[in-house]
Amino acid sequence: MDKEQEFEQLVSRMLELLGEDPNREGLQKTPHRVAKALKFLTEGYHQDPKEILNQALFSTSNDEMVLVRDIEFYSMCEHHMLPIIGRCHVAYIPDGKVVGLSKIPRIVNVYARRLQIQEQMTEQIADAILETINPKGVAVVVHARHMCMEMRGVQKINSTTVSSALRGLFKRDERTRNEFYNLINTPTPSNF
Repeated sequence: MDKEQEFEQLVSRMLELLGEDPNREGLQKTPHRVAKALKFLTEGYHQDPKEILNQALFSTSNDEMVLVRDIEFYSMCEHHMLPIIGRCHVAYIPDGKVVGLSKIPRIVNVYARRLQIQEQMTEQIADAILETINPKGVAVVVHARHMCMEMRGVQKINSTTVSSALRGLFKRDERTRNEFYNLINTPTPSNF
C-alpha cells in the first residue's frame, strides 16, 4: 500500500469516528480529495527556499529598499490544522545582489505551505532571505486571520494577528524601519 492509499484509509476512518458513513454518495471521494488537498497545502516541506532564491540572484549596484507587499498566503495552524489566511510584506536592502521578484512570494509559500505558527513563519521567511541573499537588512510583516480563533475557541471573528521580523538595517536604523512601515501602510492606488 502506498502513502496516498494509507492516507485515504485514515481519512475514511476519521469520517467513521465523526459518525459519518464514508460510503455515502457525498463522501465516497472525500478521502481522495482530502489526501490530495493536504499534499498540496503542505508541499512546502518538500521545497528548499535557498535553492529557489539561488536560481534568480543577480548582481546589482542598487542599495535602496526592495519591497514586495500584500503577498496573499494560506497556511494551516500546527495546533488545530485549521486555516491561517493572510498577507505578507517582505523588504530587503541589497548588498551587491538582488533576487527575481517572483521568488519572494514563492518563499512565502514555501513556509506557508507547512503546518505553522505565524510567528515562526515570519522568522523563517526573514532568515531564508538573510542567509541566501546576504542583504544589508530584511523586514517581514505578516497580517493574518486564524480560523482556530474564529471558528472555535474564543470565536473572535475578523481578529487579526500581526507579527514582524526585522534584521540588519531594519532593526538597527530607525529611519529605514520607519520608511518600511510607511510604505506597507500606504494605501495601494485604486488604478492598480
